[in-house]
Amino acid sequence: MEILASRILLRPADPGRSVAFYRDTLGLAIAREFPGGTVFFLGNGQLEISGHGAEPGPPSPGALWLQVRDIAAAHAQLAEHVVRGPQLEPWGLHEMWIADPDGTQIVLVEVPSGHPIRTDTRPAPEL
Repeated sequence: MEILASRILLRPADPGRSVAFYRDTLGLAIAREFPGGTVFFLGNGQLEISGHGAEPGPPSPGALWLQVRDIAAAHAQLAEHVVRGPQLEPWGLHEMWIADPDGTQIVLVEVPSGHPIRTDTRPAPEL
């Protein structure tokens, strides 16, 4: 099997409210819109808000993991949505938790310099 693309799907109770949250509060750019749905750019992925929570379909994910450049700035910008303030986790990442209007957990992460996530340990390609 070859995976060509992927995205996270949310089926919120109130799609308009969720689109406004992701567009206006988080500032995500819209990749495309279609009847009944909006797709946002999400770093190197995409987030689709479509359908309605009462419709049959797969459940929404347990959480979104979003890397930010500056966790303190994100905390200041999103203060009214913070569920848990920024903390340095035992695994070395600074994390803060917020929630969307339906309670979907969003983990905002700042990766400190020198953390293994920032280090590409793959061998250099042979020329």
